Amino acid sequence: MAAYIFGVVLFALGICVSVALHEAGHMVTAKMFGMKVRRYFVGFGPTVFSFRRGETEYGLKWIPLGGFCDIAGMTALDEVTPDESPRAMWRYKTWKRTVVLAAGSATHFILGFIVLYLMAATMGLPNFLGTPQVDSVSQCVQNSTSNQDYQNPDCAPGDPAPALSAGMQPGDVIVSVNGSATPTYSDVVEQVRPLSGPTEFEVRRDGDVVPLQVDVTKVARPVLDADNPDAPPKIVEVGSIGVTFPSTFQYGPVEAIGGAFTFTGDMFVQTWHRLLEFPERIPAVVESIFGAERDPNTPVSVVGASRIGGEAVEDGLWILFLFLLASLNFFVGVFNLLPLLPLDGGHIAVTWYERVRDALRRMRGKAAAGPVDYTKLSAVTMVLVLVGGAVVLLTVTADIVNPIKISP
Repeated sequence: MAAYIFGVVLFALGICVSVALHEAGHMVTAKMFGMKVRRYFVGFGPTVFSFRRGETEYGLKWIPLGGFCDIAGMTALDEVTPDESPRAMWRYKTWKRTVVLAAGSATHFILGFIVLYLMAATMGLPNFLGTPQVDSVSQCVQNSTSNQDYQNPDCAPGDPAPALSAGMQPGDVIVSVNGSATPTYSDVVEQVRPLSGPTEFEVRRDGDVVPLQVDVTKVARPVLDADNPDAPPKIVEVGSIGVTFPSTFQYGPVEAIGGAFTFTGDMFVQTWHRLLEFPERIPAVVESIFGAERDPNTPVSVVGASRIGGEAVEDGLWILFLFLLASLNFFVGVFNLLPLLPLDGGHIAVTWYERVRDALRRMRGKAAAGPVDYTKLSAVTMVLVLVGGAVVLLTVTADIVNPIKISP
């Protein structure tokens, strides 16, 4: 229990640090361009303490669930004093305002990359995409009653060794089986299971696609019942080629830079897919509140993520803990750039709308129009705030009454 509580607190602290750095990104870039930053606070609610350095007040508030950076004149509707007016944010060039607004998300991406690099250089990066890169090629395949027998067979002369005999090597990436693409190792397993006999494989090796003919062998394997995971495994005959796939990718300190960059790109793609799937998964969250089994792919709140982080530490799964922390930073960073008010992406969209609109007006010989009237967008903003608040309430409730668990 102590390890679980430590994990929950540590993950929550990681989130607080992420939020603090997000707001620091806004502050640092605003000051760099000469904008007036009035206040920088971590948290909300009553003030714990504050102090002033130069023209900016810094402080900590009691509720560590956010923070804010108060930049004078973020919109033309903000009240500014006469001495602040020349340095009001809305008066600056479009690209400078964009940099300041995007700096918060940029800090999430940088922090996520740093976490991934540290993982790559120490414990390895998880093969979360299921890349079918061959980790090892077995000397034989045999009937087995356990995963231990499968991964470490006691080979005898004459035992079949399909992958080894075909010339498959560690590091090969299996790209197709019998002409069917296999982007993940689950696809490889699904394609191979029903097969027996000579089969056409394609592997990517040193950038080239190499065709191989593998004599798939039928062997007995234990298979868990997906509908009843507590039941003893069934012994069934399946096709096997005698390879294993890595659960993590290991790197040296230098190679970890490239590995982390590649993994970061994959994370951006996966994050975007999760955002597109987000609305259709909300009904499952509602159903879980009323007793339905919680789908592990449903959205979680900060509460749920912290609980999972606590379980990961309790089970010694630090790779999961750090991966979850990096994932959360990428998700928040991308989500915050969506062109919706009151998100930073919404303010960026308004800024560039003004720029394009004024460019079109100049082409027609007209003077530039004034700043966008945010009061006309207040109704849309309020609707989005209410929807966002409702989603947060639903996910927090689900994470309390029916949380996603990683432990049995």
